[in-house]
Amino acid sequence: MTVEFDSESLAATEEFLNRNYTTMEIGNATDGPVRSRIARDTLGGVSLDRLDLGFDMSYDADPLNKICLCGVESGWVEENYIDAGTDTFGPGEIGVLTPPELPYSGVIHQARYTITMFDPALLSRVASANRPDTGEVALSGHRTVTPETGDRLTTVISHMQQLAASYDGDVPPLVAATASQYLAATVLHAFPNTAGFEPTPVDRRDAHPLTVRRAVAYMESHIHEDIAVTDIAAAAYVTVRALQLAFRRHLDTTPTAYLKRLRLRGAHEDLITGSADDGDSVATIAAAWGFGHPGRFAALYRRHYGRSPAAVLAG
Repeated sequence: MTVEFDSESLAATEEFLNRNYTTMEIGNATDGPVRSRIARDTLGGVSLDRLDLGFDMSYDADPLNKICLCGVESGWVEENYIDAGTDTFGPGEIGVLTPPELPYSGVIHQARYTITMFDPALLSRVASANRPDTGEVALSGHRTVTPETGDRLTTVISHMQQLAASYDGDVPPLVAATASQYLAATVLHAFPNTAGFEPTPVDRRDAHPLTVRRAVAYMESHIHEDIAVTDIAAAAYVTVRALQLAFRRHLDTTPTAYLKRLRLRGAHEDLITGSADDGDSVATIAAAWGFGHPGRFAALYRRHYGRSPAAVLAG
């Protein structure tokens, strides 16, 4: 469900931002008329905000304790980084607005932009350190490594906004979890970070068939749960990198792709046994198995089974 805010009051805008972000003070940097439009969707633990400010808004805010991504569509954003001076983001650019643990300040210059926030722990979970002593994963820069990685991240966020807005109520947990992990993985590829991805000799040794069998057994017994590649690796008693090597070596795929295939098979079986007369639909069955976009699910299903899911459900 989309939460919307529309106001011409600076005080009301500040109150909304304090309630939904963190404690902050804002000001009108140009003394022109104030106009604030904000729309928020949520997808699991990810908040997806679209903001349109018709004035220059200065801000001085406490730490968010979240990863905060800012993507500019028009206007520009000036951010004062405690550890890196002042930087600006213009149309088509996306960056980290502030490190989670630091206060932040700056000016939004009559901008239309997006703010995407999530718990930093999601990065560690998805990065799934390949060594036991890797520790917490953090972003080490606020600019994307290339413009192309920024463009891909913007596309992923746009897709998540569309996905969240397509549900009248809560997004199915498995759909939300899968989308959130996809976002975190894209963020890790877009920004410099402290995660390590090179396999060790132990990883190479552990990439054997038994690892695959243990992993598959865990996937099958937890198929409806929010499981990440870290959970699968732990169940197989190996690192994530060893797990990935094992699946590539013995099945020529990845653990996440294999899990997706298992869920697709589960959806296929439900389509065969389901009935539209009993209230079943392609969308509800797809969502129950973690596929949040019916159109993409239908295309994937047809590639694997040669028929449309609607035709299979209809018998």
